[in-house]
Amino acid sequence: MGNMTTEVINPSTGAVFTTVPSLDLAATDAAIERAAQAFPAWRAVAPGDRARLLRRFAAVVDAHIDELAGLEVRNAGHTIGNARWEAGNVRDVLDYYAGAPERLSGRQIPVPGGLDVTFHEPLGVVGIIVPWNFPMPIAGWGFGPALAAGNTVVLKPAELTPLTAIRLGELALEAGLPEGVFTIVPGKGSIVGQRFVTHPAVRKVCFTGSTEVGKSIMAGAADQVKRVTLELGGKSSNIVFADADLEKAAASAPGSVFDNAGQDCCARSRLLVQESVYDKFLALLEPAVKAFRVTDPARTDAEMGPLISASHRKTVETYVEGSDVAFRGDAPKTDGWWFPPTVLLAHSTDDPHWREEVFGPVLSVLPFTDEEDAVRLANDTEYGLSGSLWTRDLGRALRVSRAVETGALSVNSHSSVRYWTPFGGMKQSGLGRELGPDALLSFTDVKNVFMAMGD
Repeated sequence: MGNMTTEVINPSTGAVFTTVPSLDLAATDAAIERAAQAFPAWRAVAPGDRARLLRRFAAVVDAHIDELAGLEVRNAGHTIGNARWEAGNVRDVLDYYAGAPERLSGRQIPVPGGLDVTFHEPLGVVGIIVPWNFPMPIAGWGFGPALAAGNTVVLKPAELTPLTAIRLGELALEAGLPEGVFTIVPGKGSIVGQRFVTHPAVRKVCFTGSTEVGKSIMAGAADQVKRVTLELGGKSSNIVFADADLEKAAASAPGSVFDNAGQDCCARSRLLVQESVYDKFLALLEPAVKAFRVTDPARTDAEMGPLISASHRKTVETYVEGSDVAFRGDAPKTDGWWFPPTVLLAHSTDDPHWREEVFGPVLSVLPFTDEEDAVRLANDTEYGLSGSLWTRDLGRALRVSRAVETGALSVNSHSSVRYWTPFGGMKQSGLGRELGPDALLSFTDVKNVFMAMGD
């Protein structure tokens, strides 16, 4: 194993609390080779037995939820409530896709002169590259369906947040998954992630992260015609029409953008309010923002913790400096990478805080005139990941839902991700879909077999 190490920092205090290995090229290649060697036997495991192993993995994760959540509170600054949900999501995704191996049905297609059937064949080794903002769930959304479909997995956690992934790799072995089937490969994106792109044994790369890095992975994958699933940036809209339940929309808006300190590609970071209720809505929003509890994430009443790193906090700060601040919430003045929830007024759609993904607890607000104007403003972005709209008019809800160019929309709510429904982006927010009933198929190739009947 490469002998480099990475320091792991608690973002609530700024203090280093452990180190983890950072694999070099040789160690990365060795992990990929082990995964390639484990593939034929894993693929040959009977569907019911593979299902049983995944259910056992889910049960082992369930028994370690508090431990996994505690790691994420320290490593990523997630609130304990969020971290418990995230560990539970890994369990739920494993349980959901444990039902898949026995249901991975092909088709019998009518043909003259014989029998035609299709098979969903696993790809081989799947490389999964996980970001630092949701280390557990995003890992599970990749490895759950990939393993269920009969692939082996190498997974690179983010350098800043490797601890829960490393632990999940240990729990997989404890649950009885064979050696080499699910391997955690901690290290730098430029070494480990890049090797997933260039190594011929890796047949698919799943990447969640910035649009810029996603484009380079997609370009690199072309060389060996590797499959890719990309879940990239977002600049999602929260559209509030005058006929909406304004109290409910205002009460829920802070959570839709400040959850996980805004470090969420689904964050509703652009608030569009119909001009006839604009002043009223901001008056309702202000107390909700000021009441948003930013505190030690280990506290059960915490609604938001710190940002992930000192450099990221500097980046977020640059969007607020010189902008028109409507109001701000509170954040601890202690050590650590704290940042208060902040609401900015956009004076033009060219304002950087309106156009660019801030990835912090910053909400940008703009009024709109009518339905057509709302759709135009919502679609005026290269991103298309998530979004919400608030109205009591069913026709409008349907019209706007169909018109907004985004992969996941919520009406009168802010939900983006359920493991049993598809999730992913349009435009430059990504390629492919994760979760839901069909995600498994993107970890397979369709094989068509025609058998001649003979005389």
